[in-house]
Amino acid sequence: MDQGHKSEDESVSQCEDHEHSRFSLGLSDSEAVEALWRVRAQRRQASPDLPDTVTRLTTSEGSVVYLVGTAHFSDSSKKDVATTIRAVQPDVVVVELCQYRVSMLKMDEKMLLKEAKDINLEKVQQAIKQNGVMSGLMQILLLKVSAHITEQLGMAPGGEFREAFKEAGKVPFCKFHLGDRPIPVTFKRAIAALSLWQKARLAWGLCFLSDPISKEDVEKCKQKDLLEQTMSEMIGEFPALHRTIVAERDIYLTHTLRQAARCVEAPPNAQKVPAVVVGVVGMGHVPGIEKNWDQEFNIQDIMSVAPPSRFGWVLRTVLKGAVLTALGYACYRAGGGVGRVLLSLPSVQTLLENLRPAPA
Repeated sequence: MDQGHKSEDESVSQCEDHEHSRFSLGLSDSEAVEALWRVRAQRRQASPDLPDTVTRLTTSEGSVVYLVGTAHFSDSSKKDVATTIRAVQPDVVVVELCQYRVSMLKMDEKMLLKEAKDINLEKVQQAIKQNGVMSGLMQILLLKVSAHITEQLGMAPGGEFREAFKEAGKVPFCKFHLGDRPIPVTFKRAIAALSLWQKARLAWGLCFLSDPISKEDVEKCKQKDLLEQTMSEMIGEFPALHRTIVAERDIYLTHTLRQAARCVEAPPNAQKVPAVVVGVVGMGHVPGIEKNWDQEFNIQDIMSVAPPSRFGWVLRTVLKGAVLTALGYACYRAGGGVGRVLLSLPSVQTLLENLRPAPA
């Protein structure tokens, strides 16, 4: 998905500056475009000295992708992103966001801190409406994880994406792409892949998350050895969750990065030339993207949610009430009043009606 990357005021200001320069120099539109293209080419460093968190990937057409691996709660990652974009002057910047999380780019740190900490009824209702009861409640619980880290560090997530958004706006002709799979698809596939017991265990673990996290811990997440160790532990406990939340999104991000790396048209004759792309993703996705880079995938295979099988339907119906109770209690700890929302949902009322014993 291609999203505009400049605020209205910035766009108007830059357009006025470019228009003034064009008329001052007596350039036509096409000459001005060609001049700006040359300016960007002069700024672009042929052999940039980039941070250690940047991985360089190439395509068969000669395009180059600079993949910046980041920690989502990190000032250092913001600097890495800014340094990379300024050095390579990309044609496209791709970030690990989807259209459902694009609001993160428009909020300042203070507002994001408030949003992450304030899990209210409206957020619960919206999550359940978008994703269904089980997936929606799980999304709220994962939001609680983000709120926990936010409270521990006093730092809002996604600073590296906002930095990429800002820096892309300073590069002539640079496009800004949202490269992640839509989050409702990810949550629905993740929940469908878990057994009821795994859902309950995950909800319980998220519910009682309270370990302190330091800024040093977050920065250590940028080290591949520590990250791979952490991911190995996660795979051992919830392999299905790792597949849907990490591995499948690795594939999706690889797909969008390769799409962004297609050749671009250069003025004045629209000649096709290799593209320069900067990708901004969590460090945990970098190994998977590297592994998938030269492979071919059918992206539709990871965009659908398989219908539930008939096997075990009776058991799922009996146990779903217990799982919903556990999830409801977990959400109650995450934010007050969730239980009332849960009980008011038609799907929950239908479930309770089905579980009620028939009259004698």
